[in-house]
Amino acid sequence: MTAIKIDPSLCIGCGECAADCVSRNIAVEGGKARVLGTACIGCGHCYAVCPAGAVSMPDYDCSGLEETVSLAEFNPRRLLLAMESRRSARRFTPEPVSEEALRCILDAGRYCPTGSNMQGVRFTVIRDKLDECEREAAAAFRAAGEKYARLVENGYGGSGHFFFKGAPLVILVSGRRETDPALASSYMELEAGALGLGVLYSGFFVMAVRRSERLRSLLSLPAGIEPVTALCIGHSGVKYYRRAPRNEAVVNYV
Repeated sequence: MTAIKIDPSLCIGCGECAADCVSRNIAVEGGKARVLGTACIGCGHCYAVCPAGAVSMPDYDCSGLEETVSLAEFNPRRLLLAMESRRSARRFTPEPVSEEALRCILDAGRYCPTGSNMQGVRFTVIRDKLDECEREAAAAFRAAGEKYARLVENGYGGSGHFFFKGAPLVILVSGRRETDPALASSYMELEAGALGLGVLYSGFFVMAVRRSERLRSLLSLPAGIEPVTALCIGHSGVKYYRRAPRNEAVVNYV
């Protein structure tokens, strides 16, 4: 795959693209950069690092990508404090999540790095079929045996919201391997928090999807694509006044 093109009329031969190429698929010859072969993985490093704008990526929408922000611009202590202050939301208000907020959360997920730039993460947005998914997930747990049946019945407590806790939006994050969807979910949770939204990782719903062909069909999950996380997202109805304690980190220095 060759996902980039280099315009020789714009190239200044600085060599930044070649130095930053993950695949070592670019060389500067005769004062101009050129693509060597088909080892390109489409990561976009050369596109992003080129000071002259000589690199293009025809297979992607590259409009509006000129603005960049470094994480170093954020106060590191405040950022850490915000991460320490996050809580899993289990009480949500009925207020819906706006389309703009949903777009920002999905953008955060798609911009998360993936192994070999595979970009194989799949996002399933559940809004209209929340109740149907709740019922199918409960049925899957009841069919899994007494322990799971008792768990879901005790968890409902008459509310009917065991898996999603009444959240108005759920995003199921899936893929062919677990690491990429898990990392994308972390990015999405941070963005949701910045938007003033609460998030719950519903591991029980992921378990239900893995056990239920009916749920897989309802969610249109293709064969080979496995659910990794389910993010329940909404406006939290709870205010916390302090951070929760944690055990000391277990760290080995070698």
